[in-house]
Amino acid sequence: MNKDLCIHSWRGSYYLQSEKRWVYGKLSLTPSQLTFTSDKHGLTLTSFKLSCITGIKKETSSFIFSSLTVSVAGGEKHWFSSLQPNRTAVFNVIEHFWREHLLSSERGEVEADPRSLSKGRELVNLASSSQQCLGDTAKVLHHQGEQFDRIMKGLDKIESDLDVANRLLTELESPPWWPFSSRPRKSQQETKTKPESPFSAFGKDGLIIKVPILYSQGPEPNLKQGALAVLCSGLEISDSNEQLVHKYQRAEVDDVKVQSPYEIVVRQRFIGKPDISFTLQSARMHDIISILEIQYSKKVQIKEDMLGFFRSEDSSVSENLGMGSSLWNAATGFLDRVMNSASGGGEQMSQQVCEQTVSDAEAQELRQILQKLKCIALDTEAELERQNEVLDIIGPSADQATSRINTSNKRIRKLL
Repeated sequence: MNKDLCIHSWRGSYYLQSEKRWVYGKLSLTPSQLTFTSDKHGLTLTSFKLSCITGIKKETSSFIFSSLTVSVAGGEKHWFSSLQPNRTAVFNVIEHFWREHLLSSERGEVEADPRSLSKGRELVNLASSSQQCLGDTAKVLHHQGEQFDRIMKGLDKIESDLDVANRLLTELESPPWWPFSSRPRKSQQETKTKPESPFSAFGKDGLIIKVPILYSQGPEPNLKQGALAVLCSGLEISDSNEQLVHKYQRAEVDDVKVQSPYEIVVRQRFIGKPDISFTLQSARMHDIISILEIQYSKKVQIKEDMLGFFRSEDSSVSENLGMGSSLWNAATGFLDRVMNSASGGGEQMSQQVCEQTVSDAEAQELRQILQKLKCIALDTEAELERQNEVLDIIGPSADQATSRINTSNKRIRKLL
């Protein structure tokens, strides 16, 4: 995750202990730390990591003003007041990400810095130049693949909009209040028999994942604590007492907008009445987004400035998976001979060791370059196969979209 990404920011004031006064500014939360910046000079008055926080409380300063206090290691206590939209909303967000940060640290999710290797001699330089050339070719190929992906995304968006248009046109052509409607009317008994418990139908609907979230309906800034359950049949939002707040059936989800790696907006569209939309935030939202992309691939909309984030993360994961496998079998014999000559093995090899052309460090570097070369080659082959499949899909999808648009236009003309 990008540690400089701002998850949330609030207007408020901070008690400056050294000057015994309140300073107005902005409180900002990132995945790794909490920072307060003053309005007057734009200075950072305080900044500390989430891992250093020992407690978060709602307190009152001077027996009048409601405040939020954050205790950090070493016994320091920071006071924040006049928070907008309100103290409870800020407390819910900070506490949620702080607890999830502690849980992720306990699970051992620690990033490791890659080890840098020194440059080798002529053989290593030759392998490095080959790697660079193949890498440049792979970048051009991936750029071409991104263009195909944009075309597919546009076609998916058209198809998603056509699905919504089809549902709305069906309602207009045969409204439920029309006595000659072809749509069967639901009886009151069927409505009453639906389970009211938010998690009573998990066995039937198929629970995929359930995570703690912060939610609000519509543009309301006051986020509340709750939980999101992703089911095979839809999405369920519940409050902190596990009472059902809202349930989206799978066909009712019209679009899912990814605002950031920690925030999404789920919406259901209507004609003649407001849409039903919920803003959801969670420190584990990335796990949810990866599942929603599979379930609602044509309805998930990721901001352009966020595409690079998700793509870089996926590519780093695939690179790590590739580096973990044995990908240098073709060069094993040569490298073994190099390593044996480098190790000496006896007094007769001492002169050869002194005159060896490849050292231990260079052999190790060459081994890793060969790993990367094979990874890039396999990646390129997979990308070519994927692009061929995409090209086979684009043509029929465009024809199908054109046909559906023409059909919708005819239905609209009949309604007019």
